[in-house]
Amino acid sequence: MNAEPSALHSLTRYPGRGGDRALLDEVLDEALVATLSTVVDGWPWSVPLVFARVGDDVIVHGSTGAGMLRHVAAGAAVTLTAFTVDGLVVSDTLFDHSVNYRAVVVRGVLETVDDPTAALTALTDRIIPGRSAETAPITKKEVAATIALRLPIVDGKWIAKSRSGGAGVETDGWTGVVPMRTVYDEPITDTGTVIPESVRHLAR
Repeated sequence: MNAEPSALHSLTRYPGRGGDRALLDEVLDEALVATLSTVVDGWPWSVPLVFARVGDDVIVHGSTGAGMLRHVAAGAAVTLTAFTVDGLVVSDTLFDHSVNYRAVVVRGVLETVDDPTAALTALTDRIIPGRSAETAPITKKEVAATIALRLPIVDGKWIAKSRSGGAGVETDGWTGVVPMRTVYDEPITDTGTVIPESVRHLAR
């Protein structure tokens, strides 16, 4: 594999917005969706997916029939990007409008997880905390139908960046920030009568 271009190792625009490992973990623990990207025959290939950070690994999964996961499981280099929007920055000029955000990119090569059942359980509990304790255990057949991979978080192979604050311009017009956050509405029942506690907890 060719050496990585130096441009991948640091921020070139607004380097002061770069973040530390704590910011990286914060975004990976909060964002529900990431984009996994690689290159095939010189063309970019990106797939959005849910994921979970477990310690120093990012866990992704999918069907054994998923072409992207089969490709990257064979050793193709990847990036995984995640992004949260924290607010809309409003100015009295179009040029100075902006977004407050937290964003991360993790690079590397995906590896097969040692314990697929544990990885899939951790992924479920990352999305709906406590859900795995309320369901039947994952079966061998289900594990066999799933690809579970881990992307190690390695120093020098990730970047975290954020923006906060207002428009940062001096003006007599109105400027400000419209905060944004993710909320859950009340669960909508399809079948059954008792809503699981883990599901109820999301809407609290």
